[in-house]
Amino acid sequence: MSDSPKPKRSLAGIAGIVAIATLISKVFGLVRQVAIAAAFGAGAAAGAYNFAYVIPGFLFVLLGGINGPFHSAIVSALAKRKREEIAPVVETITTLVGGLLLLLTIGIIVFAEPLMHLTAPGLFVSQAEAAARGLSPERVQTLQLTRDIAIVQLKIMAPMAVLAGLIGIGFGTLNAADQYWLPSISPLLSSLALIVGLSGLAVSLGSDILKPEYAMLGGEVLAWGTLLGAVLQWLIQLPVQWRSGLGGLRLRFDFNRPEVKEVLRVMGPATFSSGMLQINLWTDLFFASFLKNAEAAVSAMGYAGLLIQTPLGILSNVILVPLLPVFSRLAAPENWDELKQRIRQGLLLAAVAMLPLSALMIALAYPIVSVIYERYAFNQADVELTAAILIAYSVGMFVYLGRDVLVRVFYALGDGDTPFRISIVNIFLNAVFDYFLINLLGAPGLILATVCVNLISMLVLLWFLDRKLNGLPWREWAFPVLGLTIGSVVSGVAAWGTLNFIGQWGQQNFLSHLIELCIAGSVGLAVFALIAMQLKLQEVDLFADRIRQRLLRR
Repeated sequence: MSDSPKPKRSLAGIAGIVAIATLISKVFGLVRQVAIAAAFGAGAAAGAYNFAYVIPGFLFVLLGGINGPFHSAIVSALAKRKREEIAPVVETITTLVGGLLLLLTIGIIVFAEPLMHLTAPGLFVSQAEAAARGLSPERVQTLQLTRDIAIVQLKIMAPMAVLAGLIGIGFGTLNAADQYWLPSISPLLSSLALIVGLSGLAVSLGSDILKPEYAMLGGEVLAWGTLLGAVLQWLIQLPVQWRSGLGGLRLRFDFNRPEVKEVLRVMGPATFSSGMLQINLWTDLFFASFLKNAEAAVSAMGYAGLLIQTPLGILSNVILVPLLPVFSRLAAPENWDELKQRIRQGLLLAAVAMLPLSALMIALAYPIVSVIYERYAFNQADVELTAAILIAYSVGMFVYLGRDVLVRVFYALGDGDTPFRISIVNIFLNAVFDYFLINLLGAPGLILATVCVNLISMLVLLWFLDRKLNGLPWREWAFPVLGLTIGSVVSGVAAWGTLNFIGQWGQQNFLSHLIELCIAGSVGLAVFALIAMQLKLQEVDLFADRIRQRLLRR
């Protein structure tokens, strides 16, 4: 067998693999969320799960997610190495990270109750606090039930800390070795495990699943299903790593290896930087726990958040996963001109993908939520609250992805400190925005606070990148984004007008909402496509050509 390296895949080939695999995973994730909504609505079990998942989810997104700091640091360092050099580095990092995260897991189990008090203090209600907040005895009982369920769920999901680190290292290793399918497809196992668990619960309890006395059992099923899914994600990647010679479970303590130090030098600040962003989520839930409808608010935030993360996750992986190794290979000063072109490509692709999608989701938020979630335990009030939060999320889709593109450039340049320092400041900004906006707008205000923080973060990152790369072509980048923004606003208005026009004759049910959604969405997309093609941007033309080719091929 030849030892010659395999030829590198093209960006288009990588993007295609990632898109298909991520789409499948996200579809299963959406089905999982629909199942949770149908089973529990915005009740105590679902609300508790959103509070309990803050810490395990924080670690899973932070350490185990594709495009997370572990993944980014591994790819940035190992993409430059020969394959035979990878296994010792990976095994050493796994030994170090696994040991630290095992201690963290034990700490989470032991201190689950005080950690939950820190996460959601509004659930711990004394009689004096209940009187001050104007809570009825029934509301206090619901909050206490939500709290008790969340504590049990946190203990069950604590081992996800170790699994998150192992998954993140494995994903980064496989991507650095030019393997993209498995990391992108494996999250569906987590969704599948939870769907199977909920299906078994629904079959055994039937309509009794909605009774308060079964809320704790439902919460435990959610937690165990989530943990099982994480175990499956980790187990499925191990055989591929072993067969590819990319390291396994062998303990190594070569902490002084230069390659290990390089990974840790990027991984440390990158982890803290990304962690700061997750702390913003904790800040949102901290304030949400004091709302009178705390469990409903956090449930709606979770349901709306998934509607955003489904397309955002697919498109961000398509854009970021293939570009990250390219950013790393262009990190030397003599390649900065080409690096700037790649950064522009990433930002414009983010704009082409996110801006029209954001406008359409704002215009069509109500029918989107109704079609996807409104059934069984998920009622009309839940639809209205979730739709309002979905609108707030949609406003910030482009700045979220644009910021991620820029952060990955800093990682590729070996600079994790700058995003970290910016993220620290953003924590305080997010808390200030949360304090003021929650009083004005309720739960949607918490989401808009995060949007403001992401916008500020993106602008500051651009400013620092301008200084680091000896200047950026601001006008060349700004005018296309402005044109795409205007086109998206027009498309959103067109979709909203179409929705209201045809809604005058339709009945308010699932089928009518689905038809209205399809027609209005198609009109909005058509309007944006017509405007975008007039801008004559290479990224728009390339995207349109690929769509036409796929349609003709079909």
